[in-house]
Amino acid sequence: MKYLPILFLAFLISCKPSENKLTAQQVVDKAIISSGADKVGNSEINFEFRDKKYIANRKPNGSFKLTRKYKDEKLGFISDILSNDGFRRLVNGVPYQVNDSISNILSNSVNSVHYFSVLPFGLNDKAVIKKLLPSATVKGKEYYKVQVTFSENGGGEDFEDVFIYWIGKQDFLVDYLAYSYHTNDGGKRFRAINKEVLKNGIRFVNYDNYKPLNKEISLTDIDKSFEKNELKKLSEINLENIEVQILK
Repeated sequence: MKYLPILFLAFLISCKPSENKLTAQQVVDKAIISSGADKVGNSEINFEFRDKKYIANRKPNGSFKLTRKYKDEKLGFISDILSNDGFRRLVNGVPYQVNDSISNILSNSVNSVHYFSVLPFGLNDKAVIKKLLPSATVKGKEYYKVQVTFSENGGGEDFEDVFIYWIGKQDFLVDYLAYSYHTNDGGKRFRAINKEVLKNGIRFVNYDNYKPLNKEISLTDIDKSFEKNELKKLSEINLENIEVQILK
C-alpha cells in the first residue's frame, strides 16, 4: 500500500496533456507581440517596394492613411491615398478623378502591399475568422498553422480568399504564409521567409513567392509540396529602405 500514492501520482501526471493547448486567437495574439506588430497601430512606416514609395500612418483611435507614390511617364507624380475617408488620387499634387471600378482596383492594390508589409498586424480585425489547423514541421521547425478567412461584412471585395500562417511554436514568428485567391481565374501562392529585419522593435520580413506546379494541391498541404520542391518560385517580395517612427 505504501506505493499507492506514488503510482497514483504517476497516473495523474501521465493524464496531463504534453503541451498547453492554445487557441487560434491565443497563437495570433502571441505572434503579434513577438513580432512587435502591436506597435504598428501607433506608427508611421515608410518603405520602398518595386520602385514605388509607401507611407503608412496609423493611430490608436483607428484612423489610418496609406499612401503609394511614384512617377508615371505620362501623368507625372502620382499619389494614391487610402484612408478612413476612402480612396483618392493626386497627380502632381492636384486631385485626379478616376471612375469607381478603377478606384476599387487602385485601392485594393495600395491596401494589399501595406497589409502584407506589417503582418501579423491586421489578423485581429473584426472581419477576420481564425481557425487552428493541425501543427506542421517545415525545415525541421515546428509550427502552429492558423487558417484565416473573412466575413462578407467588412471583409472587402476579396472576402472569399483563404490564408494560412505558419507560426513558430517556440518564437511565435510568422515564417511562411499561403493563400488562395479568386481574381484573374484564381490560384494559390506560398511565401517563404528569405530575410528579416527589425526597425524600432517591429519585425519586417522579405519573402520568396511560389506557386504550386500542380493546381490541384490543397492549400493546407502546400507546405509539404514546398519541402518536396513541388513549387515554382515566381518572384521576391522585398521591402527596402524601411523607416519606422513610433508616434507619441
